[in-house]
This record gives sequence, structure tokens and C-alpha cells, in this order.
Amino acid sequence: MYDIIIIGAGVSGTAAARELSRYEADICVLEKEEDVCCGSSKANSAIVHAGYDAVPGSLKARLNVRGNELMGDLARELDFPFERRGSLVLCLNEEEMPELQALYDRGVENGVKDMRILTGEEVLAMEPNVADNVCAALYAPTAGIVCPFGLNIAMAENACANGVAFQFNTQVDKITKLEEGYALHTNNGTFRARFVVNAAGVYADALHNMVSDDRIHITARRGDYCLLDKEAGGHVGRTIFALPGKRGKGVLVTPTIHGNLLVGPTAVDVEDKEAVNTTAEGLAELTAKAQMSVKNIPMKQVITSFAGLRAHEDGGDFMIGEVPDAPGFIDCAGIESPGIASSPAIGEMIAQILCEKMGLKKKKDFIATRQGITDPSRLSMDERNALIMENPAYGNIVCRCEMVTEGEIVDAIRRPLGARSLDGVKRRTRAGMGRCQSGFCSPAVMDIIARECGMDLYDVTKSGGGSRILTGVNKDAL
Repeated sequence: MYDIIIIGAGVSGTAAARELSRYEADICVLEKEEDVCCGSSKANSAIVHAGYDAVPGSLKARLNVRGNELMGDLARELDFPFERRGSLVLCLNEEEMPELQALYDRGVENGVKDMRILTGEEVLAMEPNVADNVCAALYAPTAGIVCPFGLNIAMAENACANGVAFQFNTQVDKITKLEEGYALHTNNGTFRARFVVNAAGVYADALHNMVSDDRIHITARRGDYCLLDKEAGGHVGRTIFALPGKRGKGVLVTPTIHGNLLVGPTAVDVEDKEAVNTTAEGLAELTAKAQMSVKNIPMKQVITSFAGLRAHEDGGDFMIGEVPDAPGFIDCAGIESPGIASSPAIGEMIAQILCEKMGLKKKKDFIATRQGITDPSRLSMDERNALIMENPAYGNIVCRCEMVTEGEIVDAIRRPLGARSLDGVKRRTRAGMGRCQSGFCSPAVMDIIARECGMDLYDVTKSGGGSRILTGVNKDAL
């Protein structure tokens, strides 16, 4: 019997786990995939929104602004990349000026700091590649860009260091109410807990509906993206938005924290909650819409496209709190944009709810910091040479596009909740995320995974489960 079980190891679940690990409690995270950050948290815009878009008084508004405020300190404590680059919402004709002003007023009401409405001339001086017909823009300097993998993995590793257990490849199929708490029936046996946090992303409605007669419904909203080469990374220096519409903030153009350029997303509601395929229509749509806001986007430098799913609850707001007819069952549902930005505050809120319910006491030995994987490129030449002398693996470049060394890959595998697949290594080190999209480095990475994990090369997967890389070969011959 655990004190708390958290279902889902995305940013919401791991943020809750990290905050709850400050307290004396027996906590476990159940995740149906083979690693953390395998759902909505891995495929998104990677934006830390300022907080002007959400409806005043909503949970989205409150938690977005609070999460934005927390992100800088959290990045320093847990050693993941984050930069406050700022954002611009463009107004492309005078008729839309009232909408831009309304967005500014909403941001003021939400508590967003330092916003300004700029003239077209000021915008073009700041960002020469935005559309020439821009007449004004809402500038929010507190907006930022983050590595969503780095954020998610950092919170999970820190929670693990503070005693939280993680159980992967474990899907909750049924939930039974007990006299005290709940029994979670999974493909890996039954887990029991006094309290349950439902942070299951697009599947949060299915779990909620197992314990409550007050049904909720979540729609998977697919967004297509294009990622451009680092040569295009300086095309804009800030996140560029169009004025938001009914289905969200529209197609954006933004630099990424690692120096690429990202364009997207579209917004298409789909029934299949695993439908992360891109479509030709979606990619054509995002290209056309992006070029209305930013001129001369070098789309020939696209190195990959991908799609992510947002968990849109019918009510349109985050759902966080104890389910009225299911005591001890805490929903963390409908976490769509601005979920990444809000995640530190979501974790804080869930921890506050459970502290009040359970009377939790703070630990005296909580570990507040975490050191990320050593990146030799961030060291001085003397420091790098000393590191290579100590461990020659840091002198062996495995991924030439991103200049990732064998030492970094080994660290990614050996650290708490270490990588066990090509995608796991990619999320932690960026090996395979560059121009060739793992065309060169994947065999070497597979060799390192097999060696470090003591597995046959035949059993190395792209992303767990049955996604083996080598097929149609004699396993014994390896």
C-alpha cells in the first residue's frame, strides 16, 4: 500500500512527484511507456508562455503566471536549459487592434509583468524577418523557451533521488475503490494506494470515469510541427505568434533552446489518442500560416516533422482537484497549452492539496538540486582536456551533428531512471536530433546501449516495446 500513486510520467506527473518528494510519504509513479516524457510532454512547442492568453480567473491563467515565475529558479536548481527570450503577438491590420488591446488587458488582469504594445516600426527593428505589414505587436519579455525533455527528465530524476519509485511499462486498465484508497489493476499486477493522482494526459478522462459517475471527456488535439536546421535558428530571436483563435494560439515561429527553428502547430481534433502521424495537409497548412507572420522562412531546411497531442477537456480549463464522489482521487486532467509553462505550479498545487488531505510532514534531508549530464561543449578547452584525460569516452564523438560524446551517452544510461532505448538517449543527450536524424550515429548508440545495459544488440529498441531496430536477423549470430 503506497501513500500516493501518480499515474503518468509527463511534466505534470513528474512535477507533482518532485514537489511531493519534499514530504515524508511512500510515493510511486506508474507510466505505461518505457520512459518518462513519452506523451504530450515530448512533442510540443517548448514555450514557457507569459500568461496573457488564458481567461482571467481560470486555473490556466493562475498556474501559467505562477509556473512562469517559478521556471527560472527551477532551471537553476535542476540544471536544465531555459531562456527568457520574450514573445511577440503580431497584429497585421489596424482592424485587429482592439483584439490586441484586449489581449494586453487580459494579461494585465492575469498579473503578467512588463508587457508593452509596440508599433510596427518597433517590431521590425526588433525582429526584421516578421511580416512587413505588421502594424503592432504585444511584447511579453517574461515568455521563454525551454527543453521539454530536459525539464521533464530533471524533475523525474530529482523525485527519484528523493525516494519516489518509478514503474515503467505499466498500464492502468482498471481502478477499484477500496475501504481505504484504491487498487490499480495493471498489466504488471495490482498496486494499492491511499491517494491517487491522475496525470494521464489524453487518457485522464478514461481513468477519471473509472471512479466517478460525473463523467468528463478529453479530446486529443493533434498539432503538426516542422523543425528546421540550426542554420535557420537565428531567423527570429523571439517566439512569434499570430493573434490567437478559437483553437488556441495558432501557428508560431520560434527559436528552440538548442538553436533550431520550430514552426507549428496545427490544431486537428482526432479520435485516436495514439494518432501522432503528420499529414501532408497539416504541414502545408502550418507552412502557409507561418509565412503570413514571418517572411522568408527557409522551409527547405526542415530536418524533421512531428506531431503531438494536446489533452483538451470539454470545459476548456485545467481540472485539478479531488473528485467529489471519489475521495482520495486527485484529477490533474485537461493539461493542454500552457501545460509546460504551468507544470511547476501544477506540481505545487497538487502537493498542497495532498498535504492538507494527508497532513504530510516535510523531510529534513530533501535534495533540492540535481546535476545534469556533463556537456563538454560548455566547458573551457582546459576543462574539456582535463575531462578527457580523466575519461577518454568524452573525447569520442558519436553524434557528429550535435557533437555528442560517448561519455554523455554512457552517463544518460547510467544515471537514475537512465535511458534504455535510442529515443531515451536522444531525449537526454540530443544524439540523433541533428541534421542527419540519427542516420550516422544510431549503430554506435545501439552498441553503447547494448554494452551498458547488458542486452543483446537485437533487443535494443527505438522506443521500447516491440520497436526493435534489427529485424529479420539470426539473434544467435549476434
